[in-house]
Amino acid sequence: MIQTIFKRVETKYVISEKQVEELLSIIEPYLQKDQYFKGTNMSIYFDSDEKWLGIHSLEKPMYKEKIRVRSYGVPKSLDETVFIEIKKKFDGVGYKRRIPMKLADFYRFLEEREAEYAGDDGDLKNVVDDKNVRVYSDNPQIEEEVRYCFRLYHLHPALFLAYDRTSYIERRDPTFRLTFDRNVRSREKDLRLEQGDYGDLYFEKGEVVMEVKSAECYPKWFVDAISRLKIYPASFSKYGRVLQKLE
Repeated sequence: MIQTIFKRVETKYVISEKQVEELLSIIEPYLQKDQYFKGTNMSIYFDSDEKWLGIHSLEKPMYKEKIRVRSYGVPKSLDETVFIEIKKKFDGVGYKRRIPMKLADFYRFLEEREAEYAGDDGDLKNVVDDKNVRVYSDNPQIEEEVRYCFRLYHLHPALFLAYDRTSYIERRDPTFRLTFDRNVRSREKDLRLEQGDYGDLYFEKGEVVMEVKSAECYPKWFVDAISRLKIYPASFSKYGRVLQKLE
């Protein structure tokens, strides 16, 4: 069964490849490769014309949210499954709600959302009666939450973002997950997932974004390792930081 709801504490670190190697040499006995160990994560982020969601995320607010559509690798056809996600963070805790959808259905969903906008005045013109709305996923509740976000923020495709990820979980506690994201790249054109995973690199020196996802406190062996290597958390929103660099 595809997981659709997530709740966990997520902490990011921006480190060098050398630090990745040093860290893994210490902690690998405690880890095993995740089921989806290696792959490319691709997302289209949605935002208002003013890019309010991206700018807001950089202000380190108590609450923030992002809306995106994600695929794992380049879709080879419109029949492949993608995930529409609402990602929220409140007081340091991350919440994610997502729905799987055929790529072709996602584009139909997006066309309906675009048809609701009146244009320059920003008002909605054709809000569909919820009782008659077409449902594209197996979870109409989360789909309606996504639809509400599109209406609330007047969302449009804003940015393509991709990175190459390797993932590990703790051997005895699979809720502790460690990921390393390399080659963070983006583009502002060709905002369709099937157009490929190319883009302009964000980091100039090949830095790696390490994310730690845990339902509880970090295990002692991990805390000892990052303390020994002087690896410290970094406030890093991929979408927000890339937007900031593009400005």
